[in-house]
Amino acid sequence: MALIHSLSLPLGKTLEHFELEDPTRKRYSSRELYGKGGFLIAIMCNHCPYANAIWKRLNAVAEFAKKLDITTVAINPNIHPNYPEDSPAHMLDKIEKLGIEYPYLIDEAQTVSKSLGAVCTPDLFLFDAEEKLYYHGRLDDNWRDERSVKEEELREAITLLFSKQEAPKIQHPSQGCSIKWIDTVTG
Repeated sequence: MALIHSLSLPLGKTLEHFELEDPTRKRYSSRELYGKGGFLIAIMCNHCPYANAIWKRLNAVAEFAKKLDITTVAINPNIHPNYPEDSPAHMLDKIEKLGIEYPYLIDEAQTVSKSLGAVCTPDLFLFDAEEKLYYHGRLDDNWRDERSVKEEELREAITLLFSKQEAPKIQHPSQGCSIKWIDTVTG
């Protein structure tokens, strides 16, 4: 799997609201999901080793954010015939296995991922209460080994956002597998 990094995006970009379904076909609106304090969007999937390495830590950060009125949603853009392990049925397995307590949604047309500027899994976007991009970076400084993490950058950004402080000056890109765009034949 080729490693790629998330794009450098301008902070302050406004969220383009969306509606997506979860694997049970329940429809969710970003306007309804949005927390009073902000909104964390994680572009994830089931098969990518980079995404799989951080799922449990992402769940812990989402629980922390929830206490600060910042809600979380995970979005899977990899509904691609060449990647059956990313199918909605396997998403249900992932939700159950990992105890994911926030919506894990299907971006089958990939429009939400494209509007965000996402390019890899994981790709993390934290929006403030005014629906402006506040943080776009990695979860922490060691995707591979949770025990070796020294800086929990996403958690720190959430704390700064909650404290009404400026966004972190340095935001290291997320890294992972490329999104499997629908028009990609071989992935």
